[in-house]
Amino acid sequence: MATEEVNKPPSLPPYPEMIIRAIEALNDENGSNKSSISKYIESTYGDLPAGHSALLSHHLNRMKDSGELVFWKNNYSKPDPNAPPRRGRGRPPKPKVPLPPGAVLGPVRGRGRPPKDPNAPPKPPKVKVSSGGSGKPRGRPRKMARPTGGIAGSSATTVTASSTGKPRGRPPKEKTPLTEVSVEQ
Repeated sequence: MATEEVNKPPSLPPYPEMIIRAIEALNDENGSNKSSISKYIESTYGDLPAGHSALLSHHLNRMKDSGELVFWKNNYSKPDPNAPPRRGRGRPPKPKVPLPPGAVLGPVRGRGRPPKDPNAPPKPPKVKVSSGGSGKPRGRPRKMARPTGGIAGSSATTVTASSTGKPRGRPPKEKTPLTEVSVEQ
């Protein structure tokens, strides 16, 4: 900010004042864009500092954020004192019902699940209770071990995919012996 005062000649008014004068002089119903404001300032105050466009952008943004100017459809204009304030994005909050006088609010509950009490006694383990179903356990049945055809009397076993006795995977192609085909001439 100190460099702005050092770079500008002493005859120039402050940038916010020049911007307001430009918007009032241009008097567009939809407001004035940055380039038209800049052209007006250049034509009115001929001797401008070297970083005029950067200074203009900075002051326009600052005035827009503080509410001195309204930015709508790429145009800057002075706010209308009779206009209602602009609504922000999203759904507006629900109106709060006023509490009757003398009502005491309890503690506000935080979000999420409350933490477990470290001093609480441990819970007993859950006992499985039959619900009168078919009597079978839930879920997929366990794989059964099947003896392999290795050395006779060996007790080696492997686990198969199903209890039907079929091996896993696609069966190999059957090999057929080639027969000689005689070609008659």
